[in-house]
Amino acid sequence: MKRYGRLIVLLLVVALAVAFFLSPLRDWLTLARLKDSREAIQALIAAQPLAAAAAFFLLYVAVTALSLPGAAILTLAAGALFGLWEGLFLASFASALGASLSFLGARYLLRDWVTRRFGARLRAIDEGIDQDGIFYLLTLRLNPAIPFFLINLGMGLTGMRLLTYWLVSQIGMLPGTFVYVNAGTQIGRIESSGDILSGGLLGAFVLLSLFPLLAKGIVGWLRKRRVYKGWTKPKRFDRNLIVIGAGAGGLVTSLIGATVRAKVTLIEAGEMGGDCLNTGCVPSKALIASAKVAHAARDGGRFGVHASDVRIDFRAVIERVHEAIRIIAPADSVERYSGLGVDVRQGHARIIDPWTVEIDGGERLTARAIVIAAGGTPFVPDLPGLAASGYLTSDTMWERLRGRDDVPRRILILGGGPIGTELAQAFARLGAQVVQIEHGPRLLSKEDPEVSTLVEDRLRADGVDIRTGCKAVRVEDKVLVAECGGAEVRLEFDELIVAVGRRARLTGYGLEELGVDIDARPLVNPWLETRFPNIYAVGDVTNTMQFTHLAAHHAWYAAVNALFGSVRRFKLDVSVLPWVTYTDPEVAHVGHNEQSAAEAGVAYETHRYDLSHLDRAVSDGARDGFVKLLVQPGKDRILGATIVGANAGETLAEIVLAMRHGLGLNKILATIHAYPTMAEANKYAAGEWKKAHKPEWALALAERWHRRRRG
Repeated sequence: MKRYGRLIVLLLVVALAVAFFLSPLRDWLTLARLKDSREAIQALIAAQPLAAAAAFFLLYVAVTALSLPGAAILTLAAGALFGLWEGLFLASFASALGASLSFLGARYLLRDWVTRRFGARLRAIDEGIDQDGIFYLLTLRLNPAIPFFLINLGMGLTGMRLLTYWLVSQIGMLPGTFVYVNAGTQIGRIESSGDILSGGLLGAFVLLSLFPLLAKGIVGWLRKRRVYKGWTKPKRFDRNLIVIGAGAGGLVTSLIGATVRAKVTLIEAGEMGGDCLNTGCVPSKALIASAKVAHAARDGGRFGVHASDVRIDFRAVIERVHEAIRIIAPADSVERYSGLGVDVRQGHARIIDPWTVEIDGGERLTARAIVIAAGGTPFVPDLPGLAASGYLTSDTMWERLRGRDDVPRRILILGGGPIGTELAQAFARLGAQVVQIEHGPRLLSKEDPEVSTLVEDRLRADGVDIRTGCKAVRVEDKVLVAECGGAEVRLEFDELIVAVGRRARLTGYGLEELGVDIDARPLVNPWLETRFPNIYAVGDVTNTMQFTHLAAHHAWYAAVNALFGSVRRFKLDVSVLPWVTYTDPEVAHVGHNEQSAAEAGVAYETHRYDLSHLDRAVSDGARDGFVKLLVQPGKDRILGATIVGANAGETLAEIVLAMRHGLGLNKILATIHAYPTMAEANKYAAGEWKKAHKPEWALALAERWHRRRRG
C-alpha cells in the first residue's frame, strides 16, 4: 500500500511540474514581466489585499515545494508588490514552508530506497546530523551560492526532525530573503541578478555562512572551559602522551606514539601484555589446542587410525599453556618497548588532574593527553556462598590449576557465553565431567538460534551436560544450588568456573574524583574522548564490546587524535567488526546476522552453503557447519556473514576484507580460490546468491540462440 502511495505522490508531483512548464505562469515569472505588470498587479492587491496575499503565499509555497524555477523572481515580487516588511513576512514564511514540504517529499519518496542501497553510509551521515546537523544546515542556508532545492532534497534523506529543519531554514534563509525583497522594492533599477548580488555581497554571504562553524568552535571552546573549570593546566608538559595499561590497546597506542616521535610513557601495574597474553586469549587457545588433539586421538577411528591408549597429562597441558605465554611475552616486554622508544614504567597509575598522572603514590608526570587502556576483569555475581567456594575465573584458573597431575573430575561452569562455552568443551575433551549452567534459553545468545543449536549438539556429543534456563541461587561448600524449570537442583563440583562476562577495569585510576561517570555506556564519544577531551579510553574500558582486536583498532584512533587532534580528528569506525568463538566447530561472525538485522529493522536476503558438500571439509572429516551470508536485497552487497566450521575464523577474513572495502559477491565469485580449501565455501555461498538472482530473461534468450544454432 505504501508503494502505491509513493507512486501516486510521484505522479502528482510530475503532473504539477509538467502543468507549470506548459502553462502561461512560467512566462510570468520573469524579471521583465514583473516590471511591466507591477502597476496592474498592485491595483488588484489594493482591491483585495488578503486574497491577493494568500494567493501569492500559496503560489510561492508551491513553486518552492516542487523545486520549480521562479523562487528568486517571486522574492523580488514580494518586495515590489507588498513592500519591504509585508513582502519579507510572506516570502520568508512561504519559502520555509515550501522547503519543508520539499524536504518531506524527498523523505517520503526516496529515503527508504536510499536506506536499502546505502544503509551503512546513511547511518554514518545520520550520526553526524544528530550531533552537528543544525550547524551544517545553517551554514548551507546562509550561503546563497548553494541551490536551496538541493538542500531540501538532500536533507530529506537524513534523519533530521521536521521541526528542526523548518526552524533552522526559517532563520538561515532570512538574510538572503531580506536582500531580495529589499531589492524588489527598487524593482525599476534592477536589470539583472548582478544588480542584486554583486560579487562583494555574494562574498559577504559566503563569509556569513561560515558563522555557524565559527559558532560551533566557540561553543566547543566554552564547553572545554566549563569541563576544565577549577583545574590549572601546566604551562609545560613532561610527555606528549601517557598510556595507562600495557594490554593490546595500550601497547599499540604507545607504539604508534613512539613511531611518530612523540615522547610517550607507558605505565603497567601488572604483567606486560595484559589480559589477552597472560590470562585470556593465549592461555585459553593453548588449552583448546591440547583438548583438540585429545579429541582427535580418541576420534581417530573415523580416519582409520586407532589410538589404543589416550592419556591426559594435565600437568603437562597446563605447563604448555604457560610455555605459550613465555614464548609470546618477549614481543610485549618492557625491554622491547623500551628499545622502540617508549618510556615504560611499572607501577599503579592514578590520574591526579586532567594532565597529571601519579605512579605508586610518588612520582608525578604531566602530559598533554592521557589514554586509559586498563582492560577488563571477570564479572563475579553476588551469589550467596560463592566467595567461600574457592571459585575460579579466567583470570585465576591458570595459576590455580598449575601443578595438578589430573584434570579436576567434576567441573561446573557458570555462563553460556563464548568464554564459558569454549572452556566447557575443552575441559570435557580433557576428561572432566562438565556441567554448564546458562540462565538464558540457549548458549551463545548473540548468535542465530541455529548456530547455538549446532554448538550445543557438538558439546553434548563431547560429554558436556548443558543446563539452559537455569538460575544459580547459592553455593553450599562444593554444591551449586540452581533453579531449573521451577525446581531446585543440586550440582556437585570439584571446581567452579565463573564465566558470566567481563566488566571494565575503571576503579582506582582517579576518574571518579575527576567527575568522569565510569558507568556510562559508552564511556567515550566517537573520537574516544572521555568527559575531558584530552583523556581518551580504548578497549574494554570504553564500556562497549570487549575484543582484543577491537582494543588494537581503538588504539590507532586514540593515538592519532591525542597527538594530532588539534589539526584533525578521526571518528572511530567499527562498522565491520569480526569476532570468533573458538569452539569446535568455530563460530565466526561479522556484520549482521539474522537476529541483529531483524532487531535493527534492516532488510536482507539470506544465502547459505553447507560445508557437508565442500571437498576440503569432506577430506578433513569436518563436514559440520555452513557459510551464511546476509545480502542487501537486489544487490550483491554483503551485510553480514556467519561461518560455522573448522577454522571458520580464518575463512571469515575474506568476507571481512570484502565488507570493509565495499567488494560485493560478484568480486568474490570472480576470485580464484585454491583447491581444495575451506575458503572455497565463501565462493560457493556467493554462488548460491548468484543462482537466486540468475537473469531468467537472458537465459531464455540464450536457450533460443542455442536452439537456432543447432538448426
